[in-house]
Amino acid sequence: MSNFTAERLVIPEIILVRPRKFADSRGWFMETWKAPDFAALGAAVDFVQDNHSMSTKRGTIRGLHFQIPPRAQAKLVRVLRGAIYDVAVDLRRGAATYGKRCGATLTAEGGEQLFIPRGFAHGFCALNDNTEVVYKVDNVYAPECEAGLFWGDPDLAVDWPIHSSEILVSDKDAKLPEFAGFNSPF
Repeated sequence: MSNFTAERLVIPEIILVRPRKFADSRGWFMETWKAPDFAALGAAVDFVQDNHSMSTKRGTIRGLHFQIPPRAQAKLVRVLRGAIYDVAVDLRRGAATYGKRCGATLTAEGGEQLFIPRGFAHGFCALNDNTEVVYKVDNVYAPECEAGLFWGDPDLAVDWPIHSSEILVSDKDAKLPEFAGFNSPF
């Protein structure tokens, strides 16, 4: 019996996972990753690296990032403190959902996780100050394969749930290319 519920988003390869919390007077416990249960969802991956970020300001946007083949990455994202709006953009040529995006709110309190397979750009926006995010990836970071798309691309039209005056992005993310003219390696 699985200790989570799973919901496929409008792009069915993107899976919102809600682990079950086992609570008692001491606090709670939850399983955040169990290979056989994820494999049953079609998410059979071997994670090789964990990443941890902290965004000090609400409105911080990180992304939309991906690694190109041969170092493409699947990700399993969750929040340790605060909340994020997490987004995936389909970059798989020929897919019915190519160029489409979907997203979900992930919170530390709720324990939700988002599984994003290879072939997708990924980004998130911190909804609270001092938000901490961890994510597992199934391929190591490779700077020579690092790529991304502009977080504010009008063609992708991500509806970031913050006011434009709150947006904080890195110089690097501010210079990422837009989707128009993008030649997908996937």
